[in-house]
Amino acid sequence: MISKEQFNTEIELIIANAIREDVGDGDHSSLACIPATAVGKAKLLVKDEGIIAGVEFAKQVFAYVDPKMSVEVLIEDGTAVKHGDIAFYVEGASQSILKAERLVLNAMQRMSAIATKTKHFVDLLEGTGTKILDTRKTTPGIRALEKWAVKIGGGENHRFALYDMIMLKDNHIDFAGGVAKAISMTKQYLKDTDRDLKIIVEARNLEEIKEILEEGGVYRILIDNFNYEDTRKAVALIGDQCLTESSGGINENTVRHYAECGVDYISSGALTHSVYNMDLSLKAV
Repeated sequence: MISKEQFNTEIELIIANAIREDVGDGDHSSLACIPATAVGKAKLLVKDEGIIAGVEFAKQVFAYVDPKMSVEVLIEDGTAVKHGDIAFYVEGASQSILKAERLVLNAMQRMSAIATKTKHFVDLLEGTGTKILDTRKTTPGIRALEKWAVKIGGGENHRFALYDMIMLKDNHIDFAGGVAKAISMTKQYLKDTDRDLKIIVEARNLEEIKEILEEGGVYRILIDNFNYEDTRKAVALIGDQCLTESSGGINENTVRHYAECGVDYISSGALTHSVYNMDLSLKAV
């Protein structure tokens, strides 16, 4: 996984780029009718139900736009909210509040939706010992925000990107000439380049799982698009030789059944690519 420093850098880049995109050479609507000396206060109003996420990010946005703004947090990230709740108050230059408003809302609405969906999956898995994972199926440019939201919702992050973990999927295996050859070449690559990266390998059937286990050196096997019966067989075959992960079209109706097969993890792209934004607004007080 990426380091805390790398993650913080990603967040800083997201904020800088979003403000560049949205503000450009100035928020002329505010500049035209609000005096630079005007001071205001606004509240983050919840108009929906779910898990709030992005409060800490909002604080970073306000600080970036204007370090003199102050934020009073009433509801922390990861808290269940309902219509009418107030997550925080922000106070400072009125122009600064308006400059930050859209980025704060866009981010928090999406992050809260992801956290809410993740928490739903976490609740469905309660008592099984299986953890829910996100994927790289994220919105380009804001992956750090979406993976942050998954964590807030109680899920776990898979690899962040292509550089922090080796994941040999079906195309890698086919292009390499087979699963055993792909693993062997990967281990040699890591040795030659002096890299310490965990290896995950996707298996399409029980025979590939046997090949993976024979080759060894794998951190986790991705049991992809297996039915329940074959998943149970795969878990029994793997035993404690490495960790297991189920994936492939798993939804809220099937996730617990796969967990009951004994896998350590279940990954779902739906956590980040199939959500409806939570309704939030920033209103002047």
